[in-house]
Amino acid sequence: MKHNQQIGKWGEDAVAAYLAERGYEVLARNARTPYGEIDIVAKQADITIFVEVKTRTSNRMGLPEDSVNLRKQAHMLACAEHYAAEHAIDHWQIDVVAVEGKVGLKPMITHFENAI
Repeated sequence: MKHNQQIGKWGEDAVAAYLAERGYEVLARNARTPYGEIDIVAKQADITIFVEVKTRTSNRMGLPEDSVNLRKQAHMLACAEHYAAEHAIDHWQIDVVAVEGKVGLKPMITHFENAI
């Protein structure tokens, strides 16, 4: 596994645990659609949440959430709409969760709800 993949997996693992601790049910991870991948599909009450995880080990390249540009947002929306249609999901939103830190240390997590 490449370095960036390891960091991405660490970030996704941290976010899955973060969501579970807050009462979300994690339904799927790395859900594939024809438009790309959804990092985490979770549910809280009657709302399905499509979660985009962005992980950085330093902010030298900017904050993790800064990489969610308009092109990425359109891509995430296409993935979410496809998944929702395929699974007959009426109530959904897209969240972005930023993870900063280093593998082995406690990550700093910032959760942007209904971000797109």
